[in-house]
Amino acid sequence: MLYQANKGMKRLLTGLLLVSSTHILAADLSIVMTTEQGSLLRDAVVELTPINKTLLQSTILTNKVFSISQKDKTFIPFVSVVPVGTPIDFPNMDKTRHHVYSFSKAKTFQLKLYIGKPETPIIFDSPGIVALGCNIHDFMESYVYVAQGRFARNSNLEGVIRFKNVPKGEYLMEFWHPWQDSKLASKQIFITDDNLSIQQSMNVYEEEYPTNEGINQTY
Repeated sequence: MLYQANKGMKRLLTGLLLVSSTHILAADLSIVMTTEQGSLLRDAVVELTPINKTLLQSTILTNKVFSISQKDKTFIPFVSVVPVGTPIDFPNMDKTRHHVYSFSKAKTFQLKLYIGKPETPIIFDSPGIVALGCNIHDFMESYVYVAQGRFARNSNLEGVIRFKNVPKGEYLMEFWHPWQDSKLASKQIFITDDNLSIQQSMNVYEEEYPTNEGINQTY
């Protein structure tokens, strides 16, 4: 009986050590995105990809259906970040018809003139950047960043991106913005077991945001 109790206690302690180790080997990461002039930059996307292949995360499978609405002749949100395989609805909340389309390499599709909600969502099944437009209203635009891994976010109104429980290791940090004035930029960072805060500037050209800001959407 004593042996069995000790054996059970040993398994319990081993489990606690594993949990503790897992916690110690992960950290929270905060990134403040700014323009090169120092202004806070919203809707900047950062994706972290581990350099060590043993840390590579499998593609995220999600049953969640995201939504990009059309309201007041504006796509809401302006930038969405979703994992590969995500279904997205495109409800038209205006009284005028819209014709949503994309000719992007990562996803090409058309939702011809309609009001209300299309019967089926569009599946974004390839990683990459998808630019959306309306064939009737040329000024309408929106972007979907389809991420390959689990660590991808876009910055909020204060220019901040937060990642939780990032495993310790070296990562390629890629950052993108719809108005960047250069190609997709990247740098390598090392995540330790301490919480980390980074400020990252981007070279973007000035452009006004849509009148209806909406809410950034990420997974």
